Amino acid sequence: MSETGTPSQGPRRILLVDCDMFFVQVARLEDPDGAGSQPFLLVGGRSNRGVITSASYEARKFGVRSGMPTRQARVLCPEAVVVPVPRGACVERSRAVRAVLKELSPVVQSASIDEFYLDLSGTERMLKGEGLDETADRIRRVVRQRTEIAVSLGGGTQRVVAKVATRLAKPDGVHVVPPGEEAEFMSRFRLRDLPGIGPAFLGQLKEKGLRTVEDAAAVEVEWLARWFGPGRGAWLWERVRGIDPTEVDARESRKSISSERTFFEDIDDHDELERRILELSGNVGRQLRAKELRARTVTVKIRDHDYKTRQAGSTQPDGVETDRAIFAVAATLLHDLRHRRRTPARLLGVGVSNLVRQVPADQLDLFGGQDARESERDRIVARAVDRIRDRYGSEALRPARVLDRPDR
Repeated sequence: MSETGTPSQGPRRILLVDCDMFFVQVARLEDPDGAGSQPFLLVGGRSNRGVITSASYEARKFGVRSGMPTRQARVLCPEAVVVPVPRGACVERSRAVRAVLKELSPVVQSASIDEFYLDLSGTERMLKGEGLDETADRIRRVVRQRTEIAVSLGGGTQRVVAKVATRLAKPDGVHVVPPGEEAEFMSRFRLRDLPGIGPAFLGQLKEKGLRTVEDAAAVEVEWLARWFGPGRGAWLWERVRGIDPTEVDARESRKSISSERTFFEDIDDHDELERRILELSGNVGRQLRAKELRARTVTVKIRDHDYKTRQAGSTQPDGVETDRAIFAVAATLLHDLRHRRRTPARLLGVGVSNLVRQVPADQLDLFGGQDARESERDRIVARAVDRIRDRYGSEALRPARVLDRPDR
């Protein structure tokens, strides 16, 4: 087997481990007498302007979903209790789950804080012929015993099949698709159920009369390419048949970093929104530098007062890591979004992606490079500020423009 888990022969054996309503589980474990005693539990922003991060299965029966405004969730489920996200505990529990999985699988890739891909290809002899469904059930039981976190596992020969199979495994169960049955399995789902198909693409598919996997599978790849472009057409043709050549790679690095805030009151003042963007850019920049990464793509997300969410991004020729450089791009993107629709905002976010590792400069030009988006001098100053904040707290040094706010 290669380092990425590609088997030399035979079908791949891939599992997706999905922590059931992860944030709800952690909240209950951290506060068993409080959140742990509430059947209708919501985790997220407690104010009516907040957003739900996760909902208990009992609350979901009333139509509550993650990403829903807290105010709407409370209307649908009046008995629900809302608690904040236990962020530190979630990170620790996620690490604990991953540590157990690394003992049980040769290749583990974190897809998110609560999802992990495993590749057990080539382990049949070591596991004495144990079926993938049996292996999955054993992993489910061990993770629950060692971490107190209930997980569901989907499995198959392809990552996309394993991902979709978790829908049938929840809660706290296992669903494995046998080799050769991938296309038949996928045919039972709607296109909106497939990972990688967002709202915009889904709208294009509906315009062509495609709503289910069966609808798309009946279209020749040439027509899909004409309608949606060669790359996306070929991608769709493969996915609806359960074909996904993507490998499970334990070395895969984080793909994005973001920071966002929901405001207590809608903000329409552009200068104030720029100050908030500066603050968010600083949060993202510090995370980038802590992980020794740079970002080529900067994205700004804005949610208007009427809950319409918009975003815009820009990709730079070279990676950036400093607050100043991130803010310079983000401020321009904010201006463009506000120019298209000038309306009060209830949420702002700054994200970075297309991440690359920092490469030390052969020779530091401390006073040059001022025409560039980011100079080496900027990077040295930013890292020095990080060290001061690490020692004296995050409020030790702040941009003057951020401090010049009515609430500070």
